[in-house]
Amino acid sequence: MRQQPEPVQVVKQRRDAALSAIVSAVPYIQFMGIQFERRGDELTAIMPFRDDLVGNPMLPALHGGATAAFLEITSVIELTWATVWQSIETGAVDPDQIQLGQNLQLPKTIDFTVDYLRSGLPRDAYARARINRSGRRYASVSVEAWQDNRSRLFAQASGHFVMPDVVTQTQG
Repeated sequence: MRQQPEPVQVVKQRRDAALSAIVSAVPYIQFMGIQFERRGDELTAIMPFRDDLVGNPMLPALHGGATAAFLEITSVIELTWATVWQSIETGAVDPDQIQLGQNLQLPKTIDFTVDYLRSGLPRDAYARARINRSGRRYASVSVEAWQDNRSRLFAQASGHFVMPDVVTQTQG
């Protein structure tokens, strides 16, 4: 006899809870105000505009450091999501038990190169990362950022990361 599949809503809630647990485990993401939307297997990072993100009020343009942080955070969360996804889906890890530093380690940046293609305007920014290669110890990621039009990027980056061990179940 075949086991009934879980209702779609239950799966969606579990995935959203896991993403929320990962994002909320990093205080700097909260400080920057960055949010993540999950559509299927794609994550889109959103950095809502705030006046304190402007580096040059004469233009006005987003600060280059805010842009770089946004791109790097997007890369790290994409890598982390891809790493813990399987553990969550198999039930080996309860999304409510994810804790940074205990059973969750983030990838560590080796290098991160940002290309500033044009000034970031004073409006919301969006980014998506693509994992080029991910092994047990190393990962390579590309990330693109846009504002009003996805085909008109204002920044892009590539980075290399040391990968942590896969998330483990908490003892309890």
